[in-house]
Amino acid sequence: MPNVTVFGQGTFEVEEGKKLVLALEDNGVNILHRCGGKAKCTTCRVEVMAGEFCDLTNVEKKAFSEKGIEDHLRLSCQIRVNADVTVRPIMTVENSGLETGPRPAE
Repeated sequence: MPNVTVFGQGTFEVEEGKKLVLALEDNGVNILHRCGGKAKCTTCRVEVMAGEFCDLTNVEKKAFSEKGIEDHLRLSCQIRVNADVTVRPIMTVENSGLETGPRPAE
């Protein structure tokens, strides 16, 4: 099983193929996902510090372009964990004061 390391918080194993946003949430990271994982709000974005995910999806490119967000980030609702990775969540309950939002679908 792949390991997800969250910068400053620790490492945990996740089932291969699991959405990163759900892996984070299920392991105590209060990452935002205000739109419920539909790639509309961009609040679930993460910086990938180590490891590899596929290239940005067209959905991510469009969302980032519309919101003026740097393209080196990824939307955790749009990627699946298939190998070890280290990420830094950009927006969390703790640093934003917002509620997480509806749980994204598997």
